[in-house]
Amino acid sequence: MITRIPGSIASRSKGVVHNGIVTTVTTSPDKSDDMYVQVKGALASIDKNLAEAGSSKAKILTAICYCADMSAKPALNKAWDEWVDASNPPMRAVLGVALEGKDLIEIICTATV
Repeated sequence: MITRIPGSIASRSKGVVHNGIVTTVTTSPDKSDDMYVQVKGALASIDKNLAEAGSSKAKILTAICYCADMSAKPALNKAWDEWVDASNPPMRAVLGVALEGKDLIEIICTATV
């Protein structure tokens, strides 16, 4: 059975759960020009999405961060290091990409439930 967690747009889910695995995606609700602020907002959304799916950051297997400005990666790393469950660090990749609008970060996580 596949459980889809509705997103803010009807044609997209903010999370999908199947076979004990949850995948979720988010951007920051805060669209400031500050990478640190946007990453903190996105990670807070990841926490909410995972909780809604019956999981938590301690159960994240992989995370892919899509970063609009790789020169701001130190700010991304700072926010990540403050947030991550240091006892259960996931595999993480950061890719430089062009993002829509004022988004500086988009994060996809896969976790167990």
